[in-house]
Amino acid sequence: MDHIPTDPTDPTPAAPIKVLLADDQALLRSAFKVLVDSEPDMEVVGEACDGAQAYALARRTRADVVLMDIRMPGTDGLAATRMISEDPELAAVRVVMLTTFEVDEYVAAALRAGASGFLGKGAEPEDLLSAIRVAHAGEALLSPAATKGLIATFLAQGGGADPASAAATAGSHAERLAALTVREREVLVHVAAGLSNDEIAGRLEVSPLTVKTHVNRAMAKLGARDRAQLVVIAYESGLVRPRAE
Repeated sequence: MDHIPTDPTDPTPAAPIKVLLADDQALLRSAFKVLVDSEPDMEVVGEACDGAQAYALARRTRADVVLMDIRMPGTDGLAATRMISEDPELAAVRVVMLTTFEVDEYVAAALRAGASGFLGKGAEPEDLLSAIRVAHAGEALLSPAATKGLIATFLAQGGGADPASAAATAGSHAERLAALTVREREVLVHVAAGLSNDEIAGRLEVSPLTVKTHVNRAMAKLGARDRAQLVVIAYESGLVRPRAE
């Protein structure tokens, strides 16, 4: 019988990243669409003008990444993000919040709602494209500076949550933290500081793959969607406390 060899150097190309645009400004959506569709590894699969439509389209298109404006009329981006993150069928969807300013009062709430990170609307085109790829890969779209500064500040202030709710959340996280190993807790502290797997590996003198394994196990035990959620849990539980600048 003839044997037909396969060519290991000719892998099947990966499917393009499916991107959903949610913004009430049609002109901005059009600009984002042109930019995204110009990339060979991604495509726009839908456009929404409010949060309710964004949620409906996320279910219909099974988008990989949603670029979500926080402030929209009707159902805003925060509510839509929460709807997406709470829908088991959309567990793989990553939301990147778009803000008018880098420092936004809703950033901490957006991360709590399930966003993978945030990006200013004034970001450079290459930064926007990078954000889509980073979020799709399951990484946290949070720079070390943002993690240590803005995120820590909002979480330290409760991020708009009332004291009773914040205390209950901290208690819930603390219980789940008890399931982590000593090494997983150590890795979580470094994740909360905004360090990459390679940087953590250097600090702990282990391989990046080992760090990735610890991160994934911590995410599973804590019910976190991605690294951004690990950062939130680390601060809300009190495992990590922001240092005064």
